[in-house]
Amino acid sequence: MISIIHTIESLSIWVGRAFGWCILILTFSVSYEVFVRYVLNAPTVWAFDMMVQMYGALFLMAGPYALAQDTHVRGDVLYRLLPVKTQATLDFVLYVVFFFPGMLALFWFGAEIAKDSWRYLEVSWNSPARIQIYFFKTLIPLAGFLMIIQGIAEILRCWKAMREGVWLERLEDVRETEDLLAAPDPVADKS
Repeated sequence: MISIIHTIESLSIWVGRAFGWCILILTFSVSYEVFVRYVLNAPTVWAFDMMVQMYGALFLMAGPYALAQDTHVRGDVLYRLLPVKTQATLDFVLYVVFFFPGMLALFWFGAEIAKDSWRYLEVSWNSPARIQIYFFKTLIPLAGFLMIIQGIAEILRCWKAMREGVWLERLEDVRETEDLLAAPDPVADKS
């Protein structure tokens, strides 16, 4: 079970890292547009649409990554005071009742939207550039599918915690600055 959980988490982390590069593209495109618009007085017709698509791709594909890293926002004022088995049971029920139906709807209806978009070779009507958006709409069911897969890993993680009373450690990717500051310094410990 642990190998299945870690394999799914590895996929989510890899996808999150890959789409994390969208922020760099987004930053360069915004900077370019600001420069040509206000310094050269020659705005582009494509930059706004590209920025929207980059941000949308980043937002959609960061979901599985955030779930794998347990970084989604959670109102855990009382939750963190509960025993691990109770936390796991609560999470398990909430995944089954709310998460999976929502993600299945995202996948199902997103697939219909993407299919229609590909059939019409849809372009953006909000822009004079008429940018193709069917590629972008394909990310909607893909994000839903990846969230479902990561949700399965979370259900397995809950099941294991309900049985053993201990949460399985997550694969580490990046750490919050607060965690880095709170961690002991290995160099200082040697002296």
